[in-house]
Amino acid sequence: MTTVRTHTYMVEPADLEEFLARRASLIGTVREAHPGLTATVLIRLDDETYTDTWHWASGPQMQAALAAIGGFPEAPLAMALTKDRTTRDGLVVDQR
Repeated sequence: MTTVRTHTYMVEPADLEEFLARRASLIGTVREAHPGLTATVLIRLDDETYTDTWHWASGPQMQAALAAIGGFPEAPLAMALTKDRTTRDGLVVDQR
């Protein structure tokens, strides 16, 4: 069953281009080491916050990647451009 980690945060408009580049680098690095990352989706909401969903093939694959996140220098570089962060995990129960 697909596991999803959802991040919600703010990015200053002046930092968005750099954030997108850093996020892309992080995604590439994570996928190289943890191919269970099947999709990522970044959505800008009406209140100018972002919802960033990372879809994993399974919960154990996501947990393995999270355990290794400290070894990815791209993670703190990307997250340094965000503020007011929250994170939630869930399972996809219906997708059409």
